[in-house]
Amino acid sequence: MTPEDEDATPRTGRTDAADERMSGRVGRRGFLRGAVGAAAASGAAALAGYGPAAARPAHAETVHGATPAPFHGTHQSGILTPKPAAAAFVAFDLTVSTPGAAAELLRTITDRTRFLTTGGTPPNLGISAPPADSGLLGPDVVPGGLTATLGVGATFFDVLGMPSARPAQLRPMDVFVNDDLDPARTGGDLVLQLCADSRDVVLHALRDIARHTRGGMQVRWRIDGFDSPSRPSGASRNLLGFKDGIVNPAGSEADRLVWVQPNGPEPAWAAGGSYHVIRVIRMLVEFWDRVTISEQERMIGRRRDSGAPLSGSRESDVPDYADDAKGSTIPLDAHIRLANPRTGPTDASRLLRRGYNYDLGIDANGNLDMGLVFNAFVQDLDRQFVATQKRLADEPLVDYISPVGGGYFFALPGVRDASDHYGKALFAS
Repeated sequence: MTPEDEDATPRTGRTDAADERMSGRVGRRGFLRGAVGAAAASGAAALAGYGPAAARPAHAETVHGATPAPFHGTHQSGILTPKPAAAAFVAFDLTVSTPGAAAELLRTITDRTRFLTTGGTPPNLGISAPPADSGLLGPDVVPGGLTATLGVGATFFDVLGMPSARPAQLRPMDVFVNDDLDPARTGGDLVLQLCADSRDVVLHALRDIARHTRGGMQVRWRIDGFDSPSRPSGASRNLLGFKDGIVNPAGSEADRLVWVQPNGPEPAWAAGGSYHVIRVIRMLVEFWDRVTISEQERMIGRRRDSGAPLSGSRESDVPDYADDAKGSTIPLDAHIRLANPRTGPTDASRLLRRGYNYDLGIDANGNLDMGLVFNAFVQDLDRQFVATQKRLADEPLVDYISPVGGGYFFALPGVRDASDHYGKALFAS
């Protein structure tokens, strides 16, 4: 979770009078379908743009000289892409139940993210229609380094009656020994990771996609994240004050640690995708801040000021556990030592991490509510994330952190070109 894990907010519901009349026996998905049906019956502007009749904007030009992140490719952006300053992680429930409707939903998401990540001028729909854009970024949509990474959860395939197409290891998130998961911010049929250079670009993209997909999916939970500046240099710091993300697989290792390969145990359509693990980990900072620095450093295994392992002097130094077999320098139960023991057998369990800090203000008791959105991409869920998590069970750090939400998802393969869309191979399988 902190330097070397290599390896939300509650779902919102409508509060109008019609919703208050709904019986408690009506499930969330059933209620949302009913609400969508009512909107359609009243001709609510074609469900705010979602569906076959929705207009799709043309691929736009870059504006104001901003350099957009690549959208088309074998893999989605936002995975190996360098981490920008702002992010939002948004899980959705489907409000459609057929493969055809879901395929149309994913085409709409493709069209919107293609436009938003490239930038351009929204169309003028005339004075009698609502504006085509929220205007949050001004008259032109600036790419702002935006990346959008779309994943599907295990329940996506259940809702659509497509269990045979589900990735082999995709399932609801495991509950580990020290977890305190809140069902209201756990799971989801889909997840969208939005990252950009500034928060307004992220919020603009979320509003745009939510508007155009109103008839197909509804937000289940959401949490926003931020990446702290590098101080004084090197990796950024998490809210425990320690540098995070110091060690990650190099790009050349992605084929064996990040991307699902063809002709393996996964469905053919999944090649080029990756398992996406999100863990909302609350940090009990008011207790942590009363622990001595020496004790903090021994729990983490690194120095707080420089990020160097306790056996080294620089952030980039590699800890030599063979030289410290009894844990005299770096304790045997230090976080970095358990997360990445640096042995031959555990090398294949390393993770690609893109963690973000979060701050939700205070909880109902007036305690600070902040922590880490642990965010990782792996080729094999069990070999990498689950194996690492089991090694971390009951580490000393568990007294100061509490995993409260998140989920397992599968980041879809990339959109290869202008004729492709998210999930095209999935729905063709």
